[in-house]
Amino acid sequence: METQALSLTVAGRPVPTPCDVIGQGQDALLLPALSTISARAEMRDLARALGTGYRCRIPDWPGFGARPRTRVPLAPETFHAFLDALLEAAPGPYALGVAAGHAAGYLVAAARRHPGTFARLVLVAPTWRGPLPTAMPGRAHWFPRIRRAVEAPIFGEALYRINISPPIIGRMMRAHVYADAARVTPAVVRDKHAITRQRNGRFGTAAFVTGGLDPVASRAAFLDLFDAALPPILVLRPEGAPRRSGAEMDALIAGGRVTGAVIPGALSPHEEHPEAVAAAIRAG
Repeated sequence: METQALSLTVAGRPVPTPCDVIGQGQDALLLPALSTISARAEMRDLARALGTGYRCRIPDWPGFGARPRTRVPLAPETFHAFLDALLEAAPGPYALGVAAGHAAGYLVAAARRHPGTFARLVLVAPTWRGPLPTAMPGRAHWFPRIRRAVEAPIFGEALYRINISPPIIGRMMRAHVYADAARVTPAVVRDKHAITRQRNGRFGTAAFVTGGLDPVASRAAFLDLFDAALPPILVLRPEGAPRRSGAEMDALIAGGRVTGAVIPGALSPHEEHPEAVAAAIRAG
């Protein structure tokens, strides 16, 4: 593995972007999920499993990752602009584009803006709606207030630290990130907790959890992203996905514009079951 340092400009600001490069073969772009515990390391085992046929590039998203984070406006427009800047700096073409979780909508939108860049796409446990909008769809008026509270100086940092303690991270992972609770070991929780403790970590979490990074506002808008102009798309639907998130994946597959396959795991199957995900990608 090598790590390249890309110097991107996003929203008028410099955004240093580390990219891991793993494997040999055709170029592939692997985008980690957006979450409180998101970092490019979550894609490394999948990249290694694909590494005999693909040269995989894995970037960190702005505002996320196991490193001090550059402050940028955390909004969908920023993430679309980030992928545009990334594809200008590393244009491919890519034989494969893989996106996990919330990265799915951003990758599909980028493929629409950059036709011919990707030969095919794979969406792993794709989501479009953040945790609070998913759990409490009738309480949307509270979400901006919660985000502002977490972003506030002093009080916001204290509130954030209370809610990303190791016990809470472990409980969250056992509830919906990993399907097998035994895989949520103390070492895994320590690594995830370290990600959350990076400088400016609370801003990405506040934006994601409250729906501020949702690439679309409805299921209909999400399904509308998928049209005939896109390359072939495989959706990997984890058998242990939470009910509401799984229903969105099922609706996407039922629309007939993508191919679906069932894999083990919950919301992070690329990390929990990288070999099974790689096998599904190769078979698709």
